[in-house]
Amino acid sequence: MMSEVRVRYAPSPTGDLHIGNARTALFNYLFAKSQNGKFILRIEDTDTARNVAGGEQSQMNYLRWLGIEWDESVDIGGDYGPYRQLERLDIYQQYAEALIEKGLAYKCYCTSEELEAQREQLEANDVANIHYSRRCLTHPPTDRTAYAIRFKVPTAITYTFTDLVRGDISFESSDIGDWVIMKANGIPTYNFACAVDDHLMKITHIFRGEEHITNTPKQLMIYDAFNWEHPTYAHLTLIVNEAGKKLSKRDADTVQFIEQYAKMGYLPEGMFNFIALLGHAPVSDSEVLTEADIIKTFDVQRLSKSPSTFDRAKLAFINAQHLKTLDEDARLELCMPHLIDADVLVGKAPTWAAGLVNLFADRLTYGEEIVDLYDTFFDADFSVDVEAKDFLISSREATMQTLTAFKAELEGLANFTTDAVKNAIKAAGVTAGVKGKNLFMPCRIGISGAMHGPDLPALVTLLGRDVVLDRLKAVIKEL
Repeated sequence: MMSEVRVRYAPSPTGDLHIGNARTALFNYLFAKSQNGKFILRIEDTDTARNVAGGEQSQMNYLRWLGIEWDESVDIGGDYGPYRQLERLDIYQQYAEALIEKGLAYKCYCTSEELEAQREQLEANDVANIHYSRRCLTHPPTDRTAYAIRFKVPTAITYTFTDLVRGDISFESSDIGDWVIMKANGIPTYNFACAVDDHLMKITHIFRGEEHITNTPKQLMIYDAFNWEHPTYAHLTLIVNEAGKKLSKRDADTVQFIEQYAKMGYLPEGMFNFIALLGHAPVSDSEVLTEADIIKTFDVQRLSKSPSTFDRAKLAFINAQHLKTLDEDARLELCMPHLIDADVLVGKAPTWAAGLVNLFADRLTYGEEIVDLYDTFFDADFSVDVEAKDFLISSREATMQTLTAFKAELEGLANFTTDAVKNAIKAAGVTAGVKGKNLFMPCRIGISGAMHGPDLPALVTLLGRDVVLDRLKAVIKEL
C-alpha cells in the first residue's frame, strides 16, 4: 500500500511570489490534491542576508489569493513542525554531529581567505575539478575554535535517481567536493537542511524547477548517509519568454509577480488556470478550466519535457473567459478601484460606471484594462483614425447625408436612452436612404472615430448628448 502523498513548497522570504515559484507551488498542490495527499508550506529562511521584511507574509497572501491552501505550515501548525528553518537549528546541529560520529562529516577550520587561496592555486594549476583539499580532515589545526562542518563525499559512487519528467539522471561523486553542511555561525546550508527537513516531514514527492537538478546528488548523499528512503523528484522545465529565452526578472515586457497581477485586476481563477498550463498539457482541447477540472486531470505523465512559453496572449484570453463568468456586480467591483484611481468617475452618476463596465464586458481581459478602453473611446481629444477616414471619404456625399440625418435625429431626442438612440439610427437610415453597413459604419465613425468598437447605442448614451453632437459636428465639418 502506497504511503500518504506529502509534498511541499519551500520558499525563501526574500521577495514577492514570482510566476516561476507560483508554478512550483501550484504543481505540488495539484499533485497532492489529485492524490488525496497533503500540501506543506515550509519557510526556508536561513539566507538571513537576503530575507526581507514581509516576504514570508507576502508569499502566503498571494498563494492564498491564487487559491492554494496548505495543510501544514507556520500559521496553522502541524505534526512535523516547526515549519521555519531558523526555528529548527538544533535539529540540523544534531544530525550534523551524528554524521561526524559516523565518520561521514568533519569539522573544517579554514578561513575564507585560506579557502580562496586554495581555489586560486588549483585554478593556476589548471585542475579540472576544484574541490576542497581535505586539509582539516587529515591535519586539523589545534589552535582554532570556529569551524564549519563538511560532508565527506564518498569516492567512486554514482548517484542515480528517476525523475518523473526526465527519466534517469546520474551524477558521479568524483565531480563533487566535500561540501559544507553547517556554517561556522550554526546555520545549515540549503542542501543539508532541505534533505533533513524533507525526511523528517515525510515528504514523498518533490516538484521543483530544473535549476535544482544539480542540488539533488548532495541531498541524496544525506539520505544515503542515514539510510533514509529517497523521495520521488520531478524537475519542471524552464519557463521562457516569447523569444524562447529563460524568463528573467529583467524581462520588462512580462509582468512576473503574482501581486502585480492581483493589483491589475486579473482573476485568481484565471491565473490559476494559466499557470497550471505552464508545463502540463490539458486532457481536453479546451484550455479554459476550473480548479476542479485541473485537479481531476492532473497527471505526471502529462508534464512537459520542453520549456514552457509564457504566452501573454494566452493569459489574456484565459482570464477574459473567466471574467465572462462574473455577474455584473462582480465585474463592476473588479473594475471600480481602477476607474476611481484614474479619476474617470468624477462628475458621473453612480449608474454610469456600471454602464461603462457592461459596455466593455466582451472586450475586457483584466480589471485595470477598463481604463485603457475608456481612454480609447471617451478621450476628450477626439479624432478619426486613418482607416475610418478613408471609408468616409470613399462615399463622401452619402456619408454626409447619413451623418447629417443622424445628428438631426439625436438633436430631437427628448430622452437620451439606448432604445431612443437605436430608433434614431433607424430613422437616419430612412431619411438618408441607406441601410446596413452604409448606415451603421458612418454613424459609428462619427461617434467613436473608428470602424470597430463596442455597442453603438450604449456608447452614445454614455458619452452623453453634448459630446456626441460635438463629435458629429466635427466629423461633418471635416468632410
